[in-house]
Amino acid sequence: MKKKITVVVPAYKPDKKLLAMLADLVQDGFDDIIVVNDGSGAEFESVFEEVKKIPECTLLIHEVNKGKGAAMKTAFAWFLENRPEHECVITADADGQHLSKDIAAVSETAVTTEKVVFGVRDFSHPSVLPRSRFGNRATCLVFRLFFGMKLKDTQTGLRAFPKKYLADMMLAKGDRYEYETNVIFMMNKKNIPLEQVPIETVYIDDNKSSHFRPIVDSIKIYGLILKYLLSSVASALIDEGAFFLFKNFAFLAVIPLPLTFTAAILARVISSLVNFAINAKVVFGEKASLSAMVKYYILAVAQISVSAACVFGLEKLLHVEAPILSTLIKTVVDVILFFFSFRIQHKWVYNEKGKKEK
Repeated sequence: MKKKITVVVPAYKPDKKLLAMLADLVQDGFDDIIVVNDGSGAEFESVFEEVKKIPECTLLIHEVNKGKGAAMKTAFAWFLENRPEHECVITADADGQHLSKDIAAVSETAVTTEKVVFGVRDFSHPSVLPRSRFGNRATCLVFRLFFGMKLKDTQTGLRAFPKKYLADMMLAKGDRYEYETNVIFMMNKKNIPLEQVPIETVYIDDNKSSHFRPIVDSIKIYGLILKYLLSSVASALIDEGAFFLFKNFAFLAVIPLPLTFTAAILARVISSLVNFAINAKVVFGEKASLSAMVKYYILAVAQISVSAACVFGLEKLLHVEAPILSTLIKTVVDVILFFFSFRIQHKWVYNEKGKKEK
């Protein structure tokens, strides 16, 4: 089984733990390992010289640091060109936190199931730092709300990809840590199946060897969701501002409808067009095509109708008459629909290439 598997190890400024990890992999029967020197610099040449001496290893080099995502893409491209007989690649971190037995378990599950497989850590383990535990739980909640995905470890670097999915993985955006999150976005969008396998939780020296930048990399990781939230806020402000302006346009009085109704319709048309364009270009990275626009407005009409029906039904069920309680009900309903709207836009409205064929 291991002879059909390639292990990919992105390495930036590694220490001797990388060599110990490679020795364990070779001892356990892995005979094809790609190590990417991601611009580590002259200070770390001695480590990579040792890597070159290992017959089972192929060393790829970035002259300057490009990021973990870029290193993985470089390795995937090399694999597709040079390993046509292999079935699967598995990525592992260079800091010694992924054990050979877990790498074997994850990769063999991928070959057996033909699914992408994540090796997931136990964040209730005593060795896990509180900030890591909180960060993972928060991120898992975000993925559950926005994508409907039940993930146990969103930032695991131990991932196995059957060869048939690598072309899609290489199209995921980002060159640094955000790439691993964008891979999950792409899997969700294309309905690529995922399996999660428990692995041993290993934290060495409180994870001091990590090159993760908490603020910059976190912003990049949550980029898609943050852009969606900002797009929604901007559209709401435009809607309110346009409504105010139209209410003061005297010429609208010639339209045989109440002024408030006319102003609300015109404001919503403008704000929805802006929201559609921003979501297409900035948030989901797709073209603002006619078909996407049709799907967007189908969703918008459905969302408004469902919101109105739910509010009306809850008012009757709960015998609500006070306007403030009706407004509270509508707020709760609309927040729930907000998350569903994101999922539908991500997987249907702005998915011009269609769903992944099964």
